Formats: sequence, structure tokens, C-alpha cells
Amino acid sequence: MAAEAPMEPRWQYQFRVIMLGDSTVGKSSLLRRYTEGAFLDAVNQTVGVDFYVQFVELEPGLQVKLQFWDTAGQERFRSVTRSYYRNSAGGMLLFDITNRTSFESIRQWHQEVTDTIQPFRMVFLLVGHKSDLAGQRRVGQREAEKLAASLGVQYVETSAKDASNVVQAFQMLTVSIYQALQTGQLVATEAWDGVKSSIPLPVLPKAQAQEKEQKRKRCSC
Repeated sequence: MAAEAPMEPRWQYQFRVIMLGDSTVGKSSLLRRYTEGAFLDAVNQTVGVDFYVQFVELEPGLQVKLQFWDTAGQERFRSVTRSYYRNSAGGMLLFDITNRTSFESIRQWHQEVTDTIQPFRMVFLLVGHKSDLAGQRRVGQREAEKLAASLGVQYVETSAKDASNVVQAFQMLTVSIYQALQTGQLVATEAWDGVKSSIPLPVLPKAQAQEKEQKRKRCSC
């Protein structure tokens, strides 16, 4: 007799998060460390988009289901990646601290997403990955913090190999998305899959909310 699939935890919010950054910066490794608690030295490059899920309790009784889109960093897959921008509430911008080029690409990734989802917003977190290779560092922490400040986002350094700051990074982004919902910086609508909720969400004045939803439908045509 086949074993029954485990029941999914009861959640109040569902957030979609997209992983962004050049190829080989460690997006898949970071996600696997967070969702599976595992690290593999050799990970196949992502082709197109992979999907991961994790549950987190932001506070007692507040369960969030996180859906992650792990995107390919190669240019030939960029058109596939772009199609996931609009339905994501959060974006994790990754660079490899030992790879200067990946750091210099961050502004381009941020701008591409921002332009694609206009007039709507995404909550970003800048992540300097592979902090276990500090001896090979090519990007200074202060320089990265300066970039984060110019983009209006938070910054954290992580390592999938030794698990340094992995949980903290995803917690930071999840909290930021939740706070953006509470303040109206992100507006959840039925037409948008970036945020789903099983409880009432903060509501903007009716006319403003309707206007935002109409704009979203026009932009997604």
C-alpha cells in the first residue's frame, strides 16, 4: 500500500520569490541549502527555471509558504526568465564575491526586472554569495553595501557550503515582503500570483486598488 503524501502545513500567506543573478553565482546551491539542508560541490547549471518550496513561521501563528523560481543566468534563457518576473513578490539578487563580473551585472538584473514589471514593484535583497571563499574575495563588503544602499535594498553575505547566513537571508526577504504588504507598497490582487493569502489582506482605498488591478491586467496582456 502506497504511503500517503504528507499534508502541507496550513499557511496564511504564499509569497513567490525569484532568484536572480549570473550563471554559477550559486543560486541553486543556496536554495538547496535552505530548502533541503544539503550542499553539493557540483551542481548542474539550471536550464530554464527550477521550482522549490519552503515553509517559514514569521511569528507565532503566522505561517508563510515560499515558492521559489530558480532561474538560469545564461543569456540564452533570459526570455524564459523574464516571463516569471511579473508574478514574483520578491527577488534575491545574487553575486559571487570572488567574481567581479557577477557583481557588476547586478544593476543590469535589477534594472531589467524593474523595467519589466512597471508600474508595479518587487521587494529585493542583495546577496554576496560564497563568503567561505573570503580569501579569494574580489568584491569588498563596503562596496556591496554601497550598491545595496543605492538600490534601496538590504545586503547580506552568505555561504551555501558552510550555511553561513542562509536562513537569515531568506528570513530578511520574507519579512521585507510581509512589511511591504502591510504598508501597501505591495498590493495583492486576484489577478496576481506574487502573493496569495488565506486571511484578509490590508486593503487600499477601493478606487486605488481597482486602478492598480486594471493597470496590472493591461500590462500582462
